[in-house]
Amino acid sequence: MDRHELLRRITTFPLAARDLAEDLLSGDFRSIFRGEGIEFDEVRHYEIGDDVRSIDWNVSARFGTPYVKLYREERELTVCIVLDESPSMRALCSGGTDDSASSSVLPNRYEQAVLAAALTAFSAERAGQRVGAVFFDRDISHVFSPRKGRSHIMAILGAALNPPVYALDGYTESRAGSNLGAALSGAGRLLKRRSLVVIISDFLSVNWERELGDLSRKHDVIAIRVGDPLDTDLLKGGLLTLRDPETGLSIRAPTTFASLRSAWVEWHEDRGRSWQAICRRAGAATLELSTAEGAPQALRRFFGRRRR
Repeated sequence: MDRHELLRRITTFPLAARDLAEDLLSGDFRSIFRGEGIEFDEVRHYEIGDDVRSIDWNVSARFGTPYVKLYREERELTVCIVLDESPSMRALCSGGTDDSASSSVLPNRYEQAVLAAALTAFSAERAGQRVGAVFFDRDISHVFSPRKGRSHIMAILGAALNPPVYALDGYTESRAGSNLGAALSGAGRLLKRRSLVVIISDFLSVNWERELGDLSRKHDVIAIRVGDPLDTDLLKGGLLTLRDPETGLSIRAPTTFASLRSAWVEWHEDRGRSWQAICRRAGAATLELSTAEGAPQALRRFFGRRRR
């Protein structure tokens, strides 16, 4: 998929975001209804019938007469998108590569991640929420403080549509690697109040489990793992060279061998189960998003289930 096609799809999302925005606010996320979802408003004199548990004893002692605290429900929510720009997100897959001159029907992992990020941002904007973002590869590459407005959304998406350029083999010495842990810590420092954090990545990274737990204790977290049909169905291409886009290491693999194909599928399934277990222990919600399915439909089903 070329950049023109990617941008064309994104321009349709403000219309699709209407229904998703309602699901985003109607789900069971703690941010909306608990914690800082209820904010202190003011105090007033105690009246007969008031709940004694609402008495503000400090103010009452200061003025010598009972006062009660009043609260208001705070529906405003901050949505923070953590987007993976690392080389593995644009590795060769059934959707082609980001640097390919040819257009493809299916997006690659990064293009699918951008589509999911765009729809999430437009939905939050439609619901009147603030949107922030943290982009990362080996390091944090972009940070957008939470703000409202279409111009802010377009600035985030503009940066997402212009990620770091890698060599055709997906490897450059200076930007190789994926530091998800640093990105999660950065998102935690960016957010001053309980927020909804949407992580979009292939999660091909190490040493991020503690950071995910720390983030989930303070915020509501959705982990979206972007995958590809080749993860579970390796093409029979004879003797192929497989290259690790994060390290540049390569091996020659006989893809017609049943043992290799079985090991390939088993490794991806084990990785998926491990990712699910880590997120479950941390308290993060999970969504597996394949490049073969439409991002709007997948997100709508996900938020719709949580709403029901």
